Amino acid sequence: MKGSRFATERSRSSGAAALLCPLLGACLWSAVVGYKPVIVVHGLFDSSEDFKNLQRFINESYPGTNVTVIDLFDRSSSLQPMWKQVEGFKAAIYPIMQNAADGVHLICYSQGGLVCRGILSTLPDHNVHSFISLSAPQAGQYGDTDYFRIFPQFVKSNLYHFCYTGVGQLISICNYWNDPHHRDLYLNSSDYLALINSERPNPNSTEWRRNFLKIQKLVLIGGPDDGVITPWQSSQFGFYDDNETVVEMQHQELYLRDVFGLKTLVARGDLILCTVPGVEHVLWHSNETVFHACIENRSCSETSVSLGCTWWR
Repeated sequence: MKGSRFATERSRSSGAAALLCPLLGACLWSAVVGYKPVIVVHGLFDSSEDFKNLQRFINESYPGTNVTVIDLFDRSSSLQPMWKQVEGFKAAIYPIMQNAADGVHLICYSQGGLVCRGILSTLPDHNVHSFISLSAPQAGQYGDTDYFRIFPQFVKSNLYHFCYTGVGQLISICNYWNDPHHRDLYLNSSDYLALINSERPNPNSTEWRRNFLKIQKLVLIGGPDDGVITPWQSSQFGFYDDNETVVEMQHQELYLRDVFGLKTLVARGDLILCTVPGVEHVLWHSNETVFHACIENRSCSETSVSLGCTWWR
C-alpha cells in the first residue's frame, strides 16, 4: 500500500494549529441528543488518576460526555498476565456497552491498547464504534527502557531467556515481548501477542477477526520521540526485522495476509494513522495537541475518513 490512498490516511502533525477542524464550531453546537460514552483503559504502572487531563479535554470539547476511566489493575497490578486483565476490564466495560444503544468509543493507552485488542477480539457482541490506540505496542516491544527496571539483571538482548518461559509469561510485559532475533521462541512461547496477532495457529482466529472488525474506526496514534515504545512504529503495527530495521505496517506479514483485519480496515477506509513528533510516552494522554489533532479532529478533518462531524456522536 505505497500508493496515495494509504498516504492520505496518515496524519503527520507538528502542531494543533495546522490541523484544527474548520467545522469545529458546527461539531460542538450541532443539535444532537448526546455523545457516545467514552471508555478509557490505562497502561503499565498507571491508574485512573493519571487521566484527568484527558477527561477534561473531552468534556470541554464535548460537554456532557460520559467518560469512564476503568479503575482496575493499577500501578504494580498492571504486571498481571494480559489475559487476566482482558477478563477483568471486559467485565467492567461490558455493562457500559449494554447501556449505550448507539455504541461507545474506546481510548486505550500503552499496554492498555493491547488489553483492548484482546477485549475486542473475544467479545462477540461489543458495540465499540471507534478504537483509539494511544501509543500502544501493537506489534510488540523490543527495547531497553526505564519501564523494564523490574528486570535489573536483563537487557533487551537477553530478556528472552526469562520472558519466553512459563514463569515469564505470568508477567504482562513478557506477554508482548517480541524479540526479532528469536522469532521461533516468540511464536511458540507468547501466550498473548502471538495469539491476538494470529501469528501462530489459533482455532479462534476466524471468530476473533470477525469480532475485531465490528469496530467502525481504528485510530493508531504514536510518534518518533516516544522514548518507551520500541520501535515507536509498533504503535502503528510496524516492527523490526531480524536486522532491527523497521518494517512498516503495510509490509508486515500480518497486514499482507489480513490475519485479523488491518488490510480490511484500510480497504473500508476505516484505519487512521496519526503521527505526532515531540511527545514523550508518559505525556500522550495529557497533551492537548495530541487530543485536538488525533482524537477530537478525527470527527471533522477532511483528511480523515469519517463522515462529516458525526464520528464522536
